Amino acid sequence: MSRTPRSHTGTVILLILLILLFAAGSGLMIWLCIDIPNHVPQPDSTGSSVPLPQPDRTDPTTEPTTEPTLPEPEHVVSTATITSTGDVLMHMPVVDSGRQTDGSYNFDSIFRYVTPYTSAADLAVANLETTLCGTDNGYPYHGYPNFNCPDEIVTGLRTAGFDMLLTANNHSYDTGIVGYKRTIDTVRDAGLVTLGTMKSADEPKYSIQQINDIKIGMLCYTYAYSVNDKGAPSLNGMPHISETGICNFFVPDNLDAFYTEVDGYLQQMEAEGAEATVMYIHWGNEYQTYASDQQKEISQKLCDMGIDVIIGGHPHVIQPISLLQSTVDPEHKTVCLYSMGNAVSNQRLGNIASISTAHTEDGVLFSVTFCKYSDGTVYLQSVDLIPCWVNRHSAYGRMEYNILPLDPATREQWQESYALTDTMFASAEKSYNRTMAIVGDGLTASQEYLAAAQEAREQYYYDLVHNPENLSPTEAIQTTEAA
Repeated sequence: MSRTPRSHTGTVILLILLILLFAAGSGLMIWLCIDIPNHVPQPDSTGSSVPLPQPDRTDPTTEPTTEPTLPEPEHVVSTATITSTGDVLMHMPVVDSGRQTDGSYNFDSIFRYVTPYTSAADLAVANLETTLCGTDNGYPYHGYPNFNCPDEIVTGLRTAGFDMLLTANNHSYDTGIVGYKRTIDTVRDAGLVTLGTMKSADEPKYSIQQINDIKIGMLCYTYAYSVNDKGAPSLNGMPHISETGICNFFVPDNLDAFYTEVDGYLQQMEAEGAEATVMYIHWGNEYQTYASDQQKEISQKLCDMGIDVIIGGHPHVIQPISLLQSTVDPEHKTVCLYSMGNAVSNQRLGNIASISTAHTEDGVLFSVTFCKYSDGTVYLQSVDLIPCWVNRHSAYGRMEYNILPLDPATREQWQESYALTDTMFASAEKSYNRTMAIVGDGLTASQEYLAAAQEAREQYYYDLVHNPENLSPTEAIQTTEAA
């Protein structure tokens, strides 16, 4: 007998639906796996969720807006301070004060109170008004009128902080050529610079001292009684120096030759890079507390030649300070101290018949400071002066000479610091007043001018960068030309 087969249509349809559903589910899972990293924070190494960096969506054609950076105005980058003092005039009582029990000499006590000031300077200068001939060349130690002092005076000066000694003065040849040259050797062997005298005509007649990146040209001259047909001077009434070209000098009746020579040295120093100039000069009239007409004439000419500072000696008393203006270049001014007085001596009231005051007991520490700006220009920035008084007194059974800086900033400590009796303190105060009566006005005028010049200079430098519209037409033209 035959049988009829069963229909499978429903089963097929169900299988098709299951396949489609599985395919759709697989597609969804694949899409989620691809998109999840863009939406789900990823764990960092500590397990915390941190956002991933997002792409930079800024417009690459747009530049960030920033304020322009202005250059810094020109400013002071270095300074150089030179401190000078007057005549180290070694009379025999001063020499004897340094004699030790074993026959040697020590002069440290003369300068013990000066050291803080000289050491603070970049260059400290003193006028060595004696020769150092020794005693093996036929000359004993001697004071006025022909000075010959133990070498230890140089040791004392070096210990006190001095760096340079002026060796051109009217006593340079007091012990002839042997003492003249031995003085130079002794000073140089001690590590100090000599200025004004040379061992041979081939040596430079000036010194360029580089101090804190500032080159300062320095000259030292002394007056001479006369000059012979070989060109050698006579100093202090002594025979003419036996060699020529080894001393810077001038004779009062032939100043044109002096000016010509100085002008030549100024040009040479400038060619060698000198950025400022200082002239030390031995001139004037002894014991006269004001400048002579010839001193004024010479100083004005030196100012016209462009010298920045003039520092004088020889009168053995302090003379005024003047602020000179060039007749050639109205923009140039020169500070001139006509005389520094004595640094140390035995010239006291009562032992010199020709004086009736104690001005020979007075000296100074005169400081000048030059500054260099970032554009390379150098200016005289400031000047200062501290009066000094030589205190002669008995100590440890002998006479002692102390140079006392009468710094007004420490006036309340003078008596205690310098171990002064009431009488000594009164003398110190009188000395201070004498000195300031002579130099006060000129010092103030110089300080005020230099301070105002620096203020104007720095305002100009500031305006050049920040306020160019404030510049005058002349300054604007100069600025454009310089650029």
